[in-house]
Parts: sequence; structure tokens; C-alpha cells
Amino acid sequence: MMQGYVNENYEAVISVVVKNGAKLKSVNAVIDTGFTGFLSIPSAIIAELELPWSYRDRATLGDGSETLFDIYEANVIWNG
Repeated sequence: MMQGYVNENYEAVISVVVKNGAKLKSVNAVIDTGFTGFLSIPSAIIAELELPWSYRDRATLGDGSETLFDIYEANVIWNG
């Protein structure tokens, strides 16, 4: 079983490990009830892990506005 915490913004957070080849980085991830299989991480971690860019996609935010996101490929180690 995974355990997490609720942060100061009342968001549910868990730790996961993002992996690219032999490079690993533990990140705190906010769990979204509308989870679509994607994880948003800071650009500094994308650069540190040298994640390969895959494509750009459009997403609708909670306020109804749309924005473009760059999608990078990585593996996530979830619950060990």
C-alpha cells in the first residue's frame, strides 16, 4: 500500500520514482482525481534525467482554459 500526505494546498501527494535508463529521481506527485496517465514534473527534472521529447498535446485546465504541453517519455516506479 502506498502512503502519502495532504499538503498546505489540500492536495493529496505521494512519492514516486521517475526513471530514464539508469537515471532515477524521486518526486512528490499530486494525485488528481481526473488522472489520465500523465505526470507533470518540473523542467529541471526533465533536463536532469535527459528525458526524450515525444510530442506536444493540448489539455483543458480546471478553469476550462486550454494550454499546450510538451510530452516527454519516462518510466514511473509506482509502489516499488
